[in-house]
Amino acid sequence: QVQLGESGGGLVQAGDSLRLSCAASGQPFTWYFMAWFRQAPGREREFVAAISINGDRTYYSDSVKGRFTISRDNAKNTVFLQLNSLKPEDTAVYYCAVRYGDSIGNYYSQRSYVYWGQGTQVTVSS
Repeated sequence: QVQLGESGGGLVQAGDSLRLSCAASGQPFTWYFMAWFRQAPGREREFVAAISINGDRTYYSDSVKGRFTISRDNAKNTVFLQLNSLKPEDTAVYYCAVRYGDSIGNYYSQRSYVYWGQGTQVTVSS
């Protein structure tokens, strides 16, 4: 069993930055391929970014590429998402998720992830 806890969300203005964190516990952190997803009101949950076990491979959705950066600190059992140049359309609840192993197959599909956090709200005003 894995427990995930997100933090760092908030209300910001367009163009501002935020740094989200997701702390994991329960099993060795280096077992997990990790990702961030988000869900805006009335929309499906969508992939945002993913990172391999040792952090050497990262993946982003086209909508956030160049603005968001995913990273992880395996010593602290934490994955981060740096959100820069925020836009109102980035408003959503952001979730971290994990799956076992280091395969990149279907990394963008929420169905391939086993454990999820409760989410942290990010609201960007125009």
